[in-house]
Amino acid sequence: MSPEPFLGTTSRTPVRHHILSVLVENKAGVLARIAGLFARRGFNIYSLAVAPAESHARFSRVTIVVDAESAPLEQIVGQLDKLVNVVAITDLAPADAVERELLLATIQTNTANRTSLLDTLANAGAAIVDVDPGAVTVMLAGTPASCDQLERALESFSDVELHRTGRVALPRLGEAAPQ
Repeated sequence: MSPEPFLGTTSRTPVRHHILSVLVENKAGVLARIAGLFARRGFNIYSLAVAPAESHARFSRVTIVVDAESAPLEQIVGQLDKLVNVVAITDLAPADAVERELLLATIQTNTANRTSLLDTLANAGAAIVDVDPGAVTVMLAGTPASCDQLERALESFSDVELHRTGRVALPRLGEAAPQ
């Protein structure tokens, strides 16, 4: 039985997502084959993140957040499993996973908005990572919901350049594991 999809709000629209953690051989063309599979089948990828897995350069971990409305999960997993370089696929239910995302934003600052911006960043737990006389670049590594919240809070500032990485996730270690 597959886990229930995420039913929360990731931006302003309710969505249903599944998180797939796919261990693949780190070879040229693997990501293109995965993306091609999704495109050919009309499956919607909400978020995609790839990095080397653990300390083994031989494998990479691909975290795919899939729109559960675009195709049945079993069909997605079945198609992924047919790809030659796919080693393992794990469907992570949000309740059983630790999810994080990185948000970077550059905001134009002046004396009129500086205090308000600093309050917004402090409330979100964001850090300033770069500064010049007229702008700051901030970072928040947190849950998708906390990144959504900061993104909404930054809408009140003009001249914001914002980028988010997409989710990465791993299974929870147990009931007592910290978030």
